[in-house]
Amino acid sequence: MSNTHETYMKRCLQLAKNGLVAAMPNPSVGAVIVHNDTIIGEGYTSAYGGNHAEVNAVHSVKDKSLLKEATIYVSLEPCSHFGKTPPCSDLIIKHNIPKVVIGTIDPFAEVAGKGVEKLQNAGREVILNVLKDECIASNKRFFTFHQHKRPYIILKWAETQDGFIDKIRQENDPVQPNWITNTYSRQLVHKWRSEEASILVGTNTAITDNPKLNTRDWHGKSPVRIVLDRSLRIPESYSLFDQTIKTIVLTEQEAESEINLVFETIDFTKNIATQICEVLYKHRIQSVIIEGGKQTLQTFIDANLWDEARVFKGNVLFQQGIEAPTLQGKLQELTAILDNSLDIYYND
Repeated sequence: MSNTHETYMKRCLQLAKNGLVAAMPNPSVGAVIVHNDTIIGEGYTSAYGGNHAEVNAVHSVKDKSLLKEATIYVSLEPCSHFGKTPPCSDLIIKHNIPKVVIGTIDPFAEVAGKGVEKLQNAGREVILNVLKDECIASNKRFFTFHQHKRPYIILKWAETQDGFIDKIRQENDPVQPNWITNTYSRQLVHKWRSEEASILVGTNTAITDNPKLNTRDWHGKSPVRIVLDRSLRIPESYSLFDQTIKTIVLTEQEAESEINLVFETIDFTKNIATQICEVLYKHRIQSVIIEGGKQTLQTFIDANLWDEARVFKGNVLFQQGIEAPTLQGKLQELTAILDNSLDIYYND
């Protein structure tokens, strides 16, 4: 594999980051068009329903006559079907681009090799799997959803220096979080929320903290809220039920759904983590941040249903309280955020 191909594919991956959030639930793809070792066009996936990366790249080329002598690099296989937009493989064929370099095959059944086949049948030279692992990682939510039929699962919690995630709550304690992290860490969490499709909490966390689970400290769309409430114990006056954001309640009770408040029944005596994944897959939700509490987080850990864990460690001591979940994973990153640290783990 030539270093030239890798160089231009790295540029595709840089471009793809620009469209990641807006493109969901579509993957964000980067495309680069090269003529005589010079980039003549670039593009990335527009907001959902808009142009794909290849279309934007072709549109950016000033002299379209050069396309018949060019190479197009794309981080994901060009689509071959009519969805929200026409097939990108047809566009490449239409403009007589002779060579296509692809990072990885699309896992979506409607594409999955069909784009490559169409290009090859039209006489185009196709080179596959350039920086394949990096290209898959750039759309890890999309790949997990289509390959494993579940969302990409991120566990997130904050723990004290002595290993607690919360104090033992008393009946007359205020309904609010016991903060462990600083304001910068909390803003980062809101940024993360804007990057994911949904966020989930358990019943106890909802009752003791009355969380909003929105992105009020960051510009961006709030994720779909998911809450476990087996017996519908959470008061209707709580923020989760204000219907400002779509909320899915997982329960054993029968309840009537509304426009932005959906009730789904699951069996709490069986594997809860698997059932939650099935519900989110049904709603076409490609990622979820699980923010607590301890029992909910540990349920996913014990079921080995997680992909990434983001663990803050604050500069406070509780002496006693609810112990943090226990986790086995590969520590990928360690970051200091003033008096907090952030450990990021991946499930190998």
